Amino acid sequence: MTIPPTLEAVAARLDRLESKDAIRDIVTAYAIACDEHDMPRLMALFTEDACFDAPNGSMVADGKQAIQTLFEKTFKIRGPAYHWTHDTTIEIDPEDPDRATGLVLSHAETTPNGVVSIAAMRYSDDYRRAPDGQWRFKKRVIAFLYYVPASDYSQGLNRPDRVVLGGNRLKADYPEALPAWQAFIEAHGPLNLE
Repeated sequence: MTIPPTLEAVAARLDRLESKDAIRDIVTAYAIACDEHDMPRLMALFTEDACFDAPNGSMVADGKQAIQTLFEKTFKIRGPAYHWTHDTTIEIDPEDPDRATGLVLSHAETTPNGVVSIAAMRYSDDYRRAPDGQWRFKKRVIAFLYYVPASDYSQGLNRPDRVVLGGNRLKADYPEALPAWQAFIEAHGPLNLE
């Protein structure tokens, strides 16, 4: 005979589901705020002590005010853009229901310095629920598979320096740096891309 769950267990399960849905909402709100250059909406999504980071060092800011300055600088050189998210994984901390982590897969079409560009990226996120019940970004790390002018897209993915920022080419953040990718290469030898 199966013992029915307690009211507390059902409430905890419901809270996890509602929390995941609320976190998906802030992920979507972030994309919209970036596209619309809506600074009040964007900044409402971060905790006061949040940090924003990128493995390549291109976008690094500690604290809400520094994040605002970073995005103001970014938006000043970017015209129309379109961000969209694909798959999102969210894990609520089993020890603290006000903490969660997530991985967001996404793309963006942007126009930095008037250059039509396309990007594929991942966001590794830490989320916190504030006393007001709102979920916010505590940490957001953006990692690029590529970020290239649209004119370079057909040629740009087969090279390691697939991130073009300010006219400089940087190594992509992934997949080459991922442990699973490296283990595959170690076990099976280098890729044959020709």
